Amino acid sequence: MHLTFSSSERSTIGVEWELQLIDKDSNDLRQAANAILDAPEAQVDGKLHPHIQREMLLNTIEITSGARHTVGECMRDITETIELLRPVTDRLRIELGSAGTHPFASPAFQRVTDSERYAELVERTQYWGRQMLLYGIHVHVGVESRDKVLPLQSALASRLGHMQSLAASSPFWSGRDTGYASNRAMVFQQLPTAGIPQQFEQWDQLEKYAADMIRTGIIDGFDEVRWDVRPSPKLGTVENRVFDAATNATEVAALAALTHCLVEWYSRKLDAGEQIEPMPEWFVAENKWRSARYGMEAILILDAHGNEELVTDTVVRMLNDLEPVAKDLKCADELASIEKILKLGASYQRQRIVAENARHNSREAVTELLLAEMRAGRPLNPLEFLNTRSKGAPSTDRDSKK
Repeated sequence: MHLTFSSSERSTIGVEWELQLIDKDSNDLRQAANAILDAPEAQVDGKLHPHIQREMLLNTIEITSGARHTVGECMRDITETIELLRPVTDRLRIELGSAGTHPFASPAFQRVTDSERYAELVERTQYWGRQMLLYGIHVHVGVESRDKVLPLQSALASRLGHMQSLAASSPFWSGRDTGYASNRAMVFQQLPTAGIPQQFEQWDQLEKYAADMIRTGIIDGFDEVRWDVRPSPKLGTVENRVFDAATNATEVAALAALTHCLVEWYSRKLDAGEQIEPMPEWFVAENKWRSARYGMEAILILDAHGNEELVTDTVVRMLNDLEPVAKDLKCADELASIEKILKLGASYQRQRIVAENARHNSREAVTELLLAEMRAGRPLNPLEFLNTRSKGAPSTDRDSKK
């Protein structure tokens, strides 16, 4: 099978953010995607707005950016599109929110979009296909040469655990605390082609893999390979799919900037003739599990030699290493927002603090935290949020620019 890699402009970037449709009265999910996407505000010349996409479940919409040069430009696309939909969601009494999953909604009550592709997925995967009550962020970064994309995928795989820990936002499942930082990571990998990436040294090895998968009926096309990081041949990008969905725009931008900088940083190493030592797949898999389980408290494997370090210590060093690249890519401020995650805790930590300290209806309190952070556009101190909530005052202003 021939896979054409459509080389794109180096280090261009695109961001995709999956959003939950949450009922204002019950805080539960609403199966309202069709009503929103069929509204005039979501249409351009009779077609769906180019920055709005349907998703597998009717409780979900995806907001995307165009292919841009900076994270800031991507976020402008995304925030403007969200504001475009506010009149529609307000009419329907729906709030837009996000996280790796919903704190208490049951997968059993979610409806699947009427699509042959999704129907086939559920028919084939059965129970696990019906559990896909999951939300993520995907970040595409342009790669100018096919020869670079597999080394870049391999390099990013060595840091998947660190990125997953920072983004972890799905500790609850159907109202229960799973004990994991990212239960989304554990559920999504149940799909046959999801999870840690296969690592290949040569493009023809990837082509043979794709041909074998199609010939044996595992996939119909390469876009059904759902690795945590993968080449996107049609777009000419490397795509990072490991992130749980963030609850707010600041963290979306921070995680996008981290991906943007890592790809460019490794690309410069390749330009300099450096060999990027791949991490064995068994270490990548172990890091993924440790990260999903322990989040920001995970001790992750750093290299093929089995050296280990607390994830937060590695992240601090990564930020220092990436600072010059961030300046060149004009995303220094967005990358620096990773420090807010280190200070306030990742989303799963903030959610747990709210659940443990709420006086009643703890899972609804967690949902209200997600909505408050979405409106604020930034992570909130969970105890301050609870204090404000107990007084019955709005926890934040939707238009806050802080």
